[in-house]
Amino acid sequence: MRFRAKIVDLACLNHFSRVINTIARLAKTCTLRLTASKLYFILCDKVANGGVSMWCELSQGNFFDEFQMEGIAAEHNEIYLELVPEYLSRALKTAQNAKAVKIKLTNRHCPCLRVAVELPSLSSSGRIVTHDIPVGVIPRRLWNDFREPSVPDFDVSIYLPALKTMKSVVERMKNLSNSIVIEANLSGEMNLKIETDLVSVTTHFKDLGNPPWASGDESQSPAQDRDPESMAEACVDIRKLQQLLAGQQVNPTKALCNIVSKRIVHFILLHEDVSLQYFIPALA
Repeated sequence: MRFRAKIVDLACLNHFSRVINTIARLAKTCTLRLTASKLYFILCDKVANGGVSMWCELSQGNFFDEFQMEGIAAEHNEIYLELVPEYLSRALKTAQNAKAVKIKLTNRHCPCLRVAVELPSLSSSGRIVTHDIPVGVIPRRLWNDFREPSVPDFDVSIYLPALKTMKSVVERMKNLSNSIVIEANLSGEMNLKIETDLVSVTTHFKDLGNPPWASGDESQSPAQDRDPESMAEACVDIRKLQQLLAGQQVNPTKALCNIVSKRIVHFILLHEDVSLQYFIPALA
């Protein structure tokens, strides 16, 4: 099992660093799945226990100048590692204007991801700062626990308003309640609501638009016979929503949300070369 990669392009490095920052804000520990063409950052808190799930996918070719990996076997050419993304984020912070960053899987005293940052220096010999990030190697028999979460048939799918706007609304509401109701319909309307004994606050968004799922992909389309005005709603933990909005370092080109009434809210944030899915279960 081997893995080594190198980033030389500064724009790619900063972009990668922002992605890792976002993930570090969403998950204390996560699984890094490496394949020949992609990297996945996966968080599978059991939704049944009220935990969120995350699935972030990056094409390695858009970030790395060199990328070599050999999985545990020819027919299973993948590597699954458990790591603390905050450590990786910190290591990359030292690489703001690096000449190159090399990442390699090593095993001296324990399995580690070694991040070697080559910094520019005035003398001919460059300075190299090395970070060893401990990782756990996940055995093949557990890989099925880290499959892409399936999206349940949703009632409504809608584009999100500007995330900055949404974030400031949610931050204000967070001081008033621990839970928030997200509701939307197929007429491009979405409401964020909190209701307590003392106060009831609703923010309305309209003309957001609904993604064209219905074209051919029956499994992913909201109920065809649904009244476009009728709202689907789910009440979720407001901190989990705020965490998603506050963590965004990568400005997505598309952001949308699928609601399964009273069960789950599924967010999809798309950037040219990164896709992030985030699932927040509804509160009972």
